[in-house]
Amino acid sequence: MKPTEFQELTATKLQRITWLSSMDRNKCFNNLMHLFNEESLEGCYREMDRNKALGIDQVSKEMYGVQLNANLKELVQKLKRMAYRPGNLRKVNIPKEGKAGETRALAISNFEDKLVQKMMHKVLESIYEPVFLECSYGFRPGRGCHDAIRALRQHLYENEVETVIDVDLANYFGTIDRKVLLNILSKKIADKRLLRYIVRLLKSGVLSEGELELTEEGVNQGSNCSPILANIFAHYVIDEWFQEVVKKSCSGKVGLFRYCDDAVICCRYANDAKRIRKALASRLTKYGLKLNEDKTKMVNFDRKSYVLGAKPEGFVFLGFTFYWGRSRGGKDIPKLKSSGKRLRSKLQKVNIWAKKIRNMCKLRDIWKLFCLKLAGHIRYYWCVI
Repeated sequence: MKPTEFQELTATKLQRITWLSSMDRNKCFNNLMHLFNEESLEGCYREMDRNKALGIDQVSKEMYGVQLNANLKELVQKLKRMAYRPGNLRKVNIPKEGKAGETRALAISNFEDKLVQKMMHKVLESIYEPVFLECSYGFRPGRGCHDAIRALRQHLYENEVETVIDVDLANYFGTIDRKVLLNILSKKIADKRLLRYIVRLLKSGVLSEGELELTEEGVNQGSNCSPILANIFAHYVIDEWFQEVVKKSCSGKVGLFRYCDDAVICCRYANDAKRIRKALASRLTKYGLKLNEDKTKMVNFDRKSYVLGAKPEGFVFLGFTFYWGRSRGGKDIPKLKSSGKRLRSKLQKVNIWAKKIRNMCKLRDIWKLFCLKLAGHIRYYWCVI
């Protein structure tokens, strides 16, 4: 059988797992490690971006691919013997968008570890994608930021909303309780070897400024698995609770819109919003998470107040400010605009970049690069509607 046929067979098996999970939300899978074979890992290799940052071992895609077959064969043998152990991660701090002086820590894995994580992501996604609810938009196939923004705007347009809870979780990725996460995973995964490899992934040390950091909680941002693991945790802690408990106990219609750890809750009545805000804090504390009290807001977003001449507050979600305004036809509608903080941050970065590059390139080359940057901004902020 040719390698491409093996890869197609693996894809078919993943599709079957997805189908079984969609037929039975409580379905438990007990034999998954056979999916980590040379052909499936080669498929992951072909999908990897050659321009990604390098790990501690400084091995690139091209270097690993020089002896690809031998490397993959050895990797599969280690996986079978339970001899595979992820290497330590390289810590990189990147600036947060719209938050001057604040940084986000990313952990960069070695290339071989990225291959295993990529396949692990595919397996977890095939199991949990049919289980995830409609309110979840982050890091899911066929869904993205613009889908969440459009759905939220449509909800505000079609439903009366008095209060919006702008939810901000404090250090979400860094405070995920690993024991709780593994208990959640074990409900649908009975393959002990896969669970042990997930534990090893979570326990990988992070090398920062020459010192090795070992943590007992959290999921390191930057790995191929961190988004799906964070989504699984949020699904059971927030989404299911909101769907099965919160909605049934509210007087009016409520809606949750979540993109990984960014979320807003739209409430028909202000009293429901107050109760949800209090219950949400307790729910998160139960699972080792907490709200950022300074940034979590109760926003008055009542259309009637706007009609009567008052100016309801706006709120920010995924880089957009939502506010009430009037259409060209005179109708009161929820509108969007770029977040002021994000826009100022982008302008500052462009200014710094222009000063840095102005004596290094010709003007026409600088203009071409600037147009690329501007096109990226337009694709995100001007292509929502």
